[in-house]
Amino acid sequence: MSDVSYVRTEMLDERLPPRGQSGAVLWLRQNMFSNIPNSILSLAAIYFLYYLLAGLLPWIFQGSWGVGSLGECREAISAIYGDGTDGACWAVIRERFRQLIFGFYPSEFYWRPILAFVLMLLAVAPVLFSSVPRRFLWFSAFFPFVAFLLYWGGSIWFPLGVIAGFAIAYLAAVFLPKYIGSLPSIIVAFLLPVIWWLTALTPIDTALNQWVGDLRMPRLIATQTYLIDAAPIPEGKKVAAEKYLAALENLPNQKAQLSELLIKARDMREALPNAHRKMAELDELEIGATAQERTALDDVLKVESTIITLDKTINSTYKIAGRVGLVPVESSSFGGFMLSIIIGVTGITLSLPIGILLALGRQSHLFVVKTICVGFIEFIRGVPLITLLFVASTLLNYFLPPGTTFDLILRVMIMVTLFASAYMAEVIRGGLAALPKGQYEAADALGLDFWKATRLIIMPQALKITIPSIVSTFIGLFKDTTLVSIIGLLDPIGLATAIRANQAWNGIVWELYGFIALMFWIFCFSMSRYSMYLERKLATGH
Repeated sequence: MSDVSYVRTEMLDERLPPRGQSGAVLWLRQNMFSNIPNSILSLAAIYFLYYLLAGLLPWIFQGSWGVGSLGECREAISAIYGDGTDGACWAVIRERFRQLIFGFYPSEFYWRPILAFVLMLLAVAPVLFSSVPRRFLWFSAFFPFVAFLLYWGGSIWFPLGVIAGFAIAYLAAVFLPKYIGSLPSIIVAFLLPVIWWLTALTPIDTALNQWVGDLRMPRLIATQTYLIDAAPIPEGKKVAAEKYLAALENLPNQKAQLSELLIKARDMREALPNAHRKMAELDELEIGATAQERTALDDVLKVESTIITLDKTINSTYKIAGRVGLVPVESSSFGGFMLSIIIGVTGITLSLPIGILLALGRQSHLFVVKTICVGFIEFIRGVPLITLLFVASTLLNYFLPPGTTFDLILRVMIMVTLFASAYMAEVIRGGLAALPKGQYEAADALGLDFWKATRLIIMPQALKITIPSIVSTFIGLFKDTTLVSIIGLLDPIGLATAIRANQAWNGIVWELYGFIALMFWIFCFSMSRYSMYLERKLATGH
């Protein structure tokens, strides 16, 4: 009988895989040199990258940081690296870094946009990551009002009044359906806050400022007197403090004078004939008026002009004396990446919910709702964004009542949001169309109404399908914020043009635009990475 065994009785030791079947060699064979055409293309790409980096890297690293003009920069590069050396003049970024980030925002208030940016990251965390506790969504809801107060400053009453408008809408949407029905309650819930903001917000804000101003007036006068007499303040601020003190001390006299002028104007108007009373309102004179009537009418108009001037003076003083909040900053001071972030984040945040409502409205069976949504989407998508920005900057003023002030940045944010919402609506509609009909039937079988079915079943699946398209729209919107430079807003591109017009930096091109491109790439790349993370997280395999 043979001793040869056909079954191994002991295990062999582990051996290394054959050379070329693992590690970097295997990756190169599979991805770059799998066949002759791929090998040729890979070698050409490697040569192109070498040629590009061989010229770019020396230019980047053989630059100058510590000079004050382009001429000095070239001299410094030649002195360090030899004549004829071409290097980047990064000194322009060092000198104008704050301007590129904050525009002309007052330097003593830089902490406000920095704090707003940090709070923005905290506000979006519970929205983007499910690991963050859901209760922090309350902070996300209130962050826009906090950001507005930090960026623009001013009294706290205005953002609180805006919040009150949303509270009114919420209460109307919750309690009215049982009395007037679902659709009328939605319409009322939309109209009530608009009426509140247009009619009651400004008078209440003014009244609260005056009330607080009256309470704080004695203390403010005492504080200003101390600053002028005892505190070591600069001469320029001392002059401003003296003017402020004079305005505070004269405020009671101005209020009494205003009351007297109002009574006087009323009596003078009542003394005029009806025809000339109407002429006073129109600021016109009929040809047939007598000299005495003309004199009386001129007196009325002079008194009313004095009333308007005095009223503006009193209101401006109360805005300072009664302000409970931060020092206001004009929108003309906004610029740089701060402006791009404000416009971009606002458009991104608001365009998604508005786009969802438009997409649902376009699929509605209600003729009026569907017609409005389709008309809005097709009109906005058929018009370039730059046209809407021009409408926001110039033409919109012609449709507003005379004397109405509407902040330019706010107008731009509205137009950018509407533009992005129209495209977002079509993206969401594509996701809704991609869902099988059985999902809608399953929601009906469970007895869910339209809104519950949409919120719990339909919309989560539609949003999951359209994640790449949604993020692509967001990235395009953020990059499109550079178009605001065409209407005079100093975003990074507008500031780069202004910096290049300076004699010291005339001729600088690649350094400025390279820095701006790098900053935009960081934001856009971060959004694309988050999109891929979200797709992997929501991948279910079915």
